[in-house]
Amino acid sequence: DGVTEVLAHRSESLQDKFIEIPCSEDYDSQKRFEGCTPRKCGRGVTDAVITREEAERIRRIAERGLSLGGSDGGASILDLHSGALSLGKHFVNLYRYFGDKIQDIFTEEDFALYRDVRRRIQQRIAQAFGIRSASMYLTKPTFFSRINNTEAKTTHDEYWHPHVDKVTYGSFDYTSLLYLSDYTEDFGGGRFVFMDADSNKTVEPRAGRVSFFTSGSENLHRVEKVHWGTRYAITISFTCNPDHGIGDPVL
Repeated sequence: DGVTEVLAHRSESLQDKFIEIPCSEDYDSQKRFEGCTPRKCGRGVTDAVITREEAERIRRIAERGLSLGGSDGGASILDLHSGALSLGKHFVNLYRYFGDKIQDIFTEEDFALYRDVRRRIQQRIAQAFGIRSASMYLTKPTFFSRINNTEAKTTHDEYWHPHVDKVTYGSFDYTSLLYLSDYTEDFGGGRFVFMDADSNKTVEPRAGRVSFFTSGSENLHRVEKVHWGTRYAITISFTCNPDHGIGDPVL
């Protein structure tokens, strides 16, 4: 698929890999927050922040939540913050739709693990970009994704188009992905591809692997179509603008 360089193979365990790239002009047109708004841009991959065992526990949270619904197409999402859950060709609010039954699906331990993982990823991003972790705020949408090879039924199922997170979501300054399943073992296709002017560079998903990057046009990207199996991941994104911040989900 035109990939010329693999930044992270599934078979390798990376301590920390970071590639600095020039920032786009996307950050100049908005209010700057000193000590947070990117002045150093780039992308990183680490297998040393979240263990594979923790990734399996988080995947089970996703599996339990998504078992309540699921898209008719190939891409389903579950957002523990807003309660958004794919159901058929639409979304429902998990918390309103299932009410008190939610207590049977998720536990306080699930949400505590989710918070801890978010915090560690936030600290790793702050460290890589030389900013203060306290200057970053979790922002929406932050969600689990489950992708298989079912044919897309609505535009929500078309996850493979190239996009820039800052253009798509506005509030994003730093994006991270925590992979919860393994490329070539749990699914085929579904690699993450950075689309640079001179070449395409890919990250092969591995359970527990965190890929993170500044959210502007310097990191145009897409996800390959999944050909077989099921790909689980969670997108956790951060903003520098406290007005766009959200709290951790609570049961």
